[in-house]
Amino acid sequence: MNNPDRLIVFDTTLRDGEQSPGASMTKDEKVRIAKALEKMRVDVIEAGFPIASAGDFDAVKAVAEMVQDSTICGLARALDKDIDRAGEALKPANSARIHTFIATSPIHMEQKLRMQPDQVVEQAIRAVKRARQYTDNVEFSAEDAGRSEIDFLCRIFEAVIDAGATTLNVPDTVGYAMPHQFGAMIRTLRERIPNSDKAIFSVHCHNDLGLAVANSLAAVDNGARQVECTINGLGERAGNASLEEIVMAVRTRADVFPCSTNIDTTQIVSSSKLVSNITGFPVQPNKAIVGANAFAHEAGIHQDGVLKSRETYEIMRAEDVGWSHNRMVLGKHSGRNAFRARLEELGISFETEEDLNSAFTRFKDIADKKHEIFDEDLQALVTDARSKAENERVKLVSLKVCSETGETPHANIVICVDGEELADSAAGGGPVDAAFKAIEALVESGTELQLYSVNNITSGTDAQGEVTVRLERDGHIVNGQGADTDIVIASAKAYINAVNKILEPMEKAHPQSGDV
Repeated sequence: MNNPDRLIVFDTTLRDGEQSPGASMTKDEKVRIAKALEKMRVDVIEAGFPIASAGDFDAVKAVAEMVQDSTICGLARALDKDIDRAGEALKPANSARIHTFIATSPIHMEQKLRMQPDQVVEQAIRAVKRARQYTDNVEFSAEDAGRSEIDFLCRIFEAVIDAGATTLNVPDTVGYAMPHQFGAMIRTLRERIPNSDKAIFSVHCHNDLGLAVANSLAAVDNGARQVECTINGLGERAGNASLEEIVMAVRTRADVFPCSTNIDTTQIVSSSKLVSNITGFPVQPNKAIVGANAFAHEAGIHQDGVLKSRETYEIMRAEDVGWSHNRMVLGKHSGRNAFRARLEELGISFETEEDLNSAFTRFKDIADKKHEIFDEDLQALVTDARSKAENERVKLVSLKVCSETGETPHANIVICVDGEELADSAAGGGPVDAAFKAIEALVESGTELQLYSVNNITSGTDAQGEVTVRLERDGHIVNGQGADTDIVIASAKAYINAVNKILEPMEKAHPQSGDV
């Protein structure tokens, strides 16, 4: 079962990544990302936590229906209701896995679960056996394993293997582990558990101390053969181990790691940009592998060396991760078929011809404003269109701003709220500030602005600006996105998108709640 030459890549962007504050995704967005992961040849896609809400259940089911080549996984606490819900959501999957877990550290068992160790073992066994009623591909996680006692981990892992678990996950849930300690833990578990050869050892590391990738690689070096990770390292708090960094480390240092992945690395950059576009979490320029500066050289000595021999300062080729590839550039003269074909190549499809026509109209509007339309423009166009289609209690009708040297900027805005047009004006420190104040005067959302971020989607002065707005109300955090060649309009779109999300009822459960 445990092929020592193969490292399984388990992507949890759609589940743990979505737990980043404000990073919630719609069903359609999850399917788009899942299709990109499938194209990248990710082995296992954790699509969500089906018991969390009706929306999460529907999203997991939709991903299970649409993805054929990757195993689709649903998360479940060690509870009958969770496992049954996950099993139901995964019915359409070509290949399904149930991932069940329970906390094993003393602090979690005592303070959160209020359970004795014997009770935790008993519940873990029960959960694995119940999951086996739905699939023979069952993963068991010992939550907070990084702070758990090694003797207890050996005991519970041995028991769940006997119960039918085929993958054992050792999470560093709070990002507390050090690489040498975490690697030694994996080695010890594999050596001390009598039936360890009957399961694959997996790791799931958080980045609270910036060591998620280092801890994951230390585990691989000590026999772990599944790594749980996310695109761009997305995840709650400081995030998770980055898929792109783990994959390229294993590939680049084949002299160190005696295993390889099945990943098509040329799909890494496009997947990174898609996730960034959908979640509104920009990638920092100096981010390894996928950052804009990852393969840039400014220092003269570096430039000279690279020109003479690329290997002097580059250990990877930019082309190998998808930075340089031929792309069809669309423009104002491109037809509907070319538009449809390019979207299909990007894994984007439409349920009806009407939806396609609407998107094509928006494409033509953008093409009138900028000379060339790139893949990133198309992804932003679809994200913007679908977020509006699914959630449009508040709509932008018109916006007029005035910003003049020596004068106070002001904005006049017309919006539609639940079918009723409303208008107002406001002054501000700048045109964006004025627009936000005018919107807020009409919607009275009661939110606080936590983040305002602007990024260019492509290069050039005619590039679309992509704006992310983060709003918070009573602990509920949402991100809104907007894109336009006019940055003030893009900002207004982003604010309204966030307002629409904050107005939705919040009914989603967190997988690490103490409900047992």
